[in-house]
This record gives sequence, C-alpha cells and structure tokens, in this order.
Amino acid sequence: MTTIIVGAGASGLACAVRLKQNNRSMQVIVLERLERIGKKLLATGNGRCNLSNSNAHHSDEVLQFFLSIGLLTKEEDDGRIYPYSNQASTVLELLEKSCRDLGVEIITDCTVNSIDSDLTVSTDCGIFMADALVIAAGGQAQKNLGSNASGYKLLKSVGHKITPLYPSLVQLTSSSKYPSIMKGQRAKCNMTILLDGKDVKSEYGEVLFTDYGLSGIVSMNLSYIVSKNFADSSPKKCHAVLDLTPDISSEQLSEHIKKFGDLSGILGGRLARIIDKQAQGDIQKAVNFTKHWKLIITGTKGYDFAQITYGGASLDEFDCFESKKVKGLYACGEVLDRQFPCGGYNLNFAFYSGIKVADCIANSNG
Repeated sequence: MTTIIVGAGASGLACAVRLKQNNRSMQVIVLERLERIGKKLLATGNGRCNLSNSNAHHSDEVLQFFLSIGLLTKEEDDGRIYPYSNQASTVLELLEKSCRDLGVEIITDCTVNSIDSDLTVSTDCGIFMADALVIAAGGQAQKNLGSNASGYKLLKSVGHKITPLYPSLVQLTSSSKYPSIMKGQRAKCNMTILLDGKDVKSEYGEVLFTDYGLSGIVSMNLSYIVSKNFADSSPKKCHAVLDLTPDISSEQLSEHIKKFGDLSGILGGRLARIIDKQAQGDIQKAVNFTKHWKLIITGTKGYDFAQITYGGASLDEFDCFESKKVKGLYACGEVLDRQFPCGGYNLNFAFYSGIKVADCIANSNG
C-alpha cells in the first residue's frame, strides 16, 4: 500500500511517522514544494516551538506521540508546552530522524500541480499513484515560510468547499496616535472589539502597544473578527475598547485620583499622563478613559504576519479526516477550517490531526 502526503510541515510529518509506526511495510511518500522540510515549524513559538497546551483537546495523544520518538517536553505558564531543549529545531530534527529511520521517502523541491479523484498526483517531478492521499499543505499565512494556499486549491478541485479565508492571530493596525506614543509598553487589560458601536467579542490578557497599532495575545486572538470585517466590501467602523483596570472599579479609580492626583501609581507614568491629558483634569473623564479607552482599528498586518489562516476546507465534508467526496483522500492541519487561540492550540491540532489521519488510514485497511 502507498500513502502520499502533500506537505512536509507539522501535520504532514507527524502523519508520515505515525503511518510507519502503525505499518512498517507501507510505502509512505512525502512531497514538499520547498527545498527543505518544516520551515514554518522552526519559526513557531519564537523559535522555541509551543507544540501543545495541556488544556488543548487531545494534548495527551500529541505528547505520547512525541515521547515515542524521544522528545521530552516541559509545561510553562497557562499550560503552554515546549520541547525541553527550548528549541524548535529539536522537534524538527526528531521528526526528520524518525522519518529516515522508519523509511519514509521525502521528496523536496516537488510542486503538486493537481490531484484526481482516483488519487493520481501530478507534480513537476513526476506522476504518483496513491492508495491513500493526505493533503497537509498548510494555509496561506506567512508565505515566506512556504504557505501558498495550494492545499485549498487541490481540495476544491475535487469538489470540496473552502470557507472564506482571513488572516488570523495577527497584529492590529490603528490610526489612533496613542499606540505609537506608548510603543513598547504592555498592559494586562480587557479588550472589546466594536463594529459600528456594537460589542462583538471581549477577551482579557496582555496588549502590546506598537508604532502601527496593537499586538499581544489578546489583539491576536481577536484579530479574525477585524480581518473578516475589513474583507467585506462595506466594512463597519472598527474600534478596540480597552478596560485598562478590569479588576479595579470606577469608584476606586476616582478615589485614587482624589487622593494622589493621578493614576500613575496604577497605570504607570506614561499611560497615566496620556489619560490625564485626554481628561483635561476632569476626574470622571479620566476614569471613563481608563475603563473605556477607545482606539480606532484600521485593519490587520495581513497574511505576511499572521500565524494562521482562519477558514479552510469544511469539516462537514470529512469523517475521521477522510473526505466524504473522494474515498481514500484525507486532510489535516491548517488546510482545514479549524482554528484556536494562541498558546500552542493550533500546533497541537496540526500534530493531532496528522496522527489521527494515520490511525484512520490504518483502521480502514484492517
């Protein structure tokens, strides 16, 4: 039996290793468009590879898989799981070594041009026939790391629905002057995205002020809402409203200003001076600005800076990650319409879905 995997990223490599762990006699061929494998994987977690999260579904299966190939991990704040070495290169090296030791054939510099419903794969390095075909080609975020949306096109060509695509987990841009004035400063706050004045979604966490707008986990987690809005032909007015002191009441803030003159002891000098200047000495206005600091949002930094793509191949058309339209065709990872917040959740899904596809293929073949 021959299984062909399109894409040598996180999900594709995990799938290849698990396939050979399940069945050493299976021929497994991985086709990678770039000159080397795992390029995007090396960049994850700022080069440390936040490969899972203890709060993520199926994290146990992912960690057991990595333990089976010799990778030790450690858990940090908020359940984030990293390799013990703190190096993404360790993860890739072990996946590559496992492929080599198990006899997985990896062909790089090989672009897949088309697939057919009979699982024929046409490439610029030849034509391949598969008994099982896995699309693990990623999304279209960070094209400099290899993403080019080709997986969507391949699945669409055999009848699969691709939901609307947007850059996600990406920084927000703003025309307000204050983020650039506050450049480099961080705040733990509650952020709410407003569209035409209506609350859409809120989240608590860290915001980083930048020269272009807002970054940090909260901004990135809410960015898909902003991306969807500005992809519309008639986008709504978009604002980010920050509650800079979510655990301090308006009354407490007011009393603090009356006693100490400003909020520098709470917000820090730079931010307190901005709030004070906006309020022009009015205590109630200073409190209102602190609890409801409204910043104009003009969009996001786009796909080149996005960690993932929002949208993808509809999961309604897959069962155990196998296509309901083409028998023997599977998909895993970012090409699917399945997204999660920051913190290792998306990479966990990439690995898990690759592992699960391999197990589904093994089960379907007895």
